Amino acid sequence: MKKLSFVFAFMLFTVLTIHAQAPLGKGGSQLNAGFGFSGYGVPIYAGVDFGVSKDITLGIEGSFRSYSEYWGSATVFGFLGNFNYHFNTIMEIPSAWDFYGGFNLGFYSWSFPNDYHGSGNSGLGLGLQVGGRYFFTNKFGINLEFGGGNRISGGKIGITYRFK
Repeated sequence: MKKLSFVFAFMLFTVLTIHAQAPLGKGGSQLNAGFGFSGYGVPIYAGVDFGVSKDITLGIEGSFRSYSEYWGSATVFGFLGNFNYHFNTIMEIPSAWDFYGGFNLGFYSWSFPNDYHGSGNSGLGLGLQVGGRYFFTNKFGINLEFGGGNRISGGKIGITYRFK
C-alpha cells in the first residue's frame, strides 16, 4: 500500500510539473528577483521580462550592491535592459525548463566615501548572458544566469514568478 501511495504521489507531482510552460511566450510577463555574485559585493536584483514572440523576451532590471575595500565602503546601483532568445523550441526542451541566451545594455553608478574619489559611473556597457529556469508550476520557478562582458560581470540566482 505504501508503494502504491508513493507511485500515485510521484505521478501527481509529475503531471503538475509537466503543465509548467516555458519559455514565456508572446504577451506574457514575469518577475525575476534574487541575489548575484561578482567581484564587487553581492548584488540584490529585481527585473521584469516581457514576451515579444514565442522565443524572444525583452526585459528591464535594477540592482543594488554594497562592498568594502581598504579605503572604505562603496555602493553600486545598476540598471539594464536585456534581450534573450529562448532555445526550447529549436532544441525540443521539455516545457518545465527554459534555456536562454542574449545580451544586455546597462549602466552602473558607484558612490564612494567623501574622502575617496567621490562617485562614478560605468557609462553604457554591453554584456552577454546565458541562463536557465526550472518551473515547479505554471507560475513559479527558479533561475540561474551567468554573464560577462560588462563592467560588473558574474551571475545570479533567484526566483521567477509569472503573472501573465
